[in-house]
Amino acid sequence: MKTLRHLLPLVFVALFAAACSKTETPAAAKAATPAKHEHKPPHGGTPVVLGEEVYHLELVRDAAAGKLTLYVMDGELENFVRIAAPSVGIVATISGKSVPLLFQPIANSATGEKTGDTSQFEVTADWLKTTATFDAVLTKIEVRGTAFSAVAFNFPKGNDKD
Repeated sequence: MKTLRHLLPLVFVALFAAACSKTETPAAAKAATPAKHEHKPPHGGTPVVLGEEVYHLELVRDAAAGKLTLYVMDGELENFVRIAAPSVGIVATISGKSVPLLFQPIANSATGEKTGDTSQFEVTADWLKTTATFDAVLTKIEVRGTAFSAVAFNFPKGNDKD
């Protein structure tokens, strides 16, 4: 009995210490908050989300050449996804006017990509040399059996809602 009486204060101290260790400070709670889920386009371009982040497009403007390059990417913007599309259409709105852009497939011998099996598409237009911002709608694209259509976005902001 005498031993139990000596251990009782130690039990209380242990229980108190355990309870205190579970209490979070506001700084600890803030640090535990998960960071915003972000994707970094590999070419520094504009990300366009397809579906619930199933796939992405990355659009890169070359102002000097009046060229816009479109890359088809996976949901994390890490890997290129080859598709069989003969072209990809986007309708841009420039000064209130609808302007269609038809991206053509680009072959790349270094990666083995060719027309009908590529992740890269390009289009050129003189207005791309001077217009850095515009709204657009991807008309339709099929990626690995899933069709996406009427995908609205802003260039250069993209359409990621996060």
